[in-house]
Amino acid sequence: MSNALPSSALPLSATIGVIGAGTMGAGIAQVAAQAGHPVLLYDAIDGAAQKGKDGIAKVMARLVEKGKLTQADADAVVARISVIGALADLGPAKLVVEAIVERLDVKQSVFGEVEAAVADDAILASNTSSLSITAIGATLHRPHNLVGMHFFNPAPLMALVEVISGVATAPAVAEVVYATAKAWGKAPVHAASTPGFIVNRVARPYYAEALRVTQEGGADPATIDAVLTECGGFRMGPFDLMDLIGHDVNYAVTNSVFDAYYKDKRFLPSLVQKDLVDAGWLGRKSGRGFYDYAEGATKPAPAIAAPAKAPTTVEVHGETPLDGRIKASGLTVTRIDEDEYEDGVIVVDGVVLVPSDGRMATEIAAEEILTDVVVYDLALDYGTAKRIAIAAADQASPNAVEAATGFFQALGFAVSVIDDVPGLIVARTVAMLANEAADAVAQRVASAADVDLAMTKGVNYPRGPLAWAEDIGLDRVHDILNNLFDTIKEDRYRPSVLLRRKVLGGGTFHG
Repeated sequence: MSNALPSSALPLSATIGVIGAGTMGAGIAQVAAQAGHPVLLYDAIDGAAQKGKDGIAKVMARLVEKGKLTQADADAVVARISVIGALADLGPAKLVVEAIVERLDVKQSVFGEVEAAVADDAILASNTSSLSITAIGATLHRPHNLVGMHFFNPAPLMALVEVISGVATAPAVAEVVYATAKAWGKAPVHAASTPGFIVNRVARPYYAEALRVTQEGGADPATIDAVLTECGGFRMGPFDLMDLIGHDVNYAVTNSVFDAYYKDKRFLPSLVQKDLVDAGWLGRKSGRGFYDYAEGATKPAPAIAAPAKAPTTVEVHGETPLDGRIKASGLTVTRIDEDEYEDGVIVVDGVVLVPSDGRMATEIAAEEILTDVVVYDLALDYGTAKRIAIAAADQASPNAVEAATGFFQALGFAVSVIDDVPGLIVARTVAMLANEAADAVAQRVASAADVDLAMTKGVNYPRGPLAWAEDIGLDRVHDILNNLFDTIKEDRYRPSVLLRRKVLGGGTFHG
């Protein structure tokens, strides 16, 4: 097995030290032990390290019961883990991973003791999710040996590991940790030590835009969650996810990134979420968040339009992403290649259906001197999406929504009618995710490939935001952002300079 490992990975004979035996620390210890390393497990709280090892033994027993591990292999994993009583006992470790409280002074103090105990070439790694690796290493004698090794919870199951280099981190050290994580079966990515690293920075718009849409009265949390999962292809809606993470944690991360970027409005925290934190409605762990988790409580249903009649006339102007479903629907369609409408517009019983471009339907109607305008949302895959969100212009007649609803229902969609907010839900969210990803690449936080890998492996996005933007069309994403900026008049929607360069230069992020 050792011959198959990357040449720069630590050999299986190398001892791994883990500081902190809570959920994350125990999970990291399990990963290292399952990979074949001897592990030294330490926790400052009496009995906590042994409790952590006992918990790993229970996990191994369950894997044996499920037939995923033999008893001999399970026993070997547990036997590789040794509980130690002092940081000085970490002397034999070649790699020490810290997973303790998120306090800079505490981490600096602990690493100072560890540095004195281990060999000069031992690697020190912090599992911090928010603190600067540069700052943690500032008080060390050998800061070049310190690197970030950020696992995601639960560590044994989540593939992503962010390998974070501070200003002083030796490139060779980062490469060893990267190769070691890969040898452990993880999907590592390189990142610079900047606020939020990759995932906690690039993911902010997923929560922020959902919070803004509900604050603007666009839709309720259940509807936004349903649209982003059933149309956008995300595994969990943002409100479900914030309730799962805990609003105290999610809100604190947003504030941390906001403060670290000198109050950049792109990371502005939400008053809606602050109210929940102030009320103690922290999500699942407190029994109440955006949703009620009390016994017997019923989760609100997303908005869904009542059945409407199928359209009498359908005109398709050019090609649209709905062409496959239109053909399968059996609707009688007139195709028009050249006329006054832009490519992709659909006219249903006189109602003009336009894909979201960041403007409100009301704006489109006013600018194009139209009345019955309905905007429909972006989908990850229009061929398989179960739901679509639509919004009508304020100028539209009462039958406009019914005509649009009937059309999309004929195509097999559940229809959620929302208020006329800029960018709707999926288009606005994806454009902002892509924009933040582009800025992360522009600022040399990570490569485009690593950003996309981080977001798919770390938070299970259906596509990397940059690859998704390329599929949509970078010019369209740029237009959505510009229209959001022009409509909302807030700096948070400014397009990334790198995105603009790619649009103007005709390039791609992955080319």
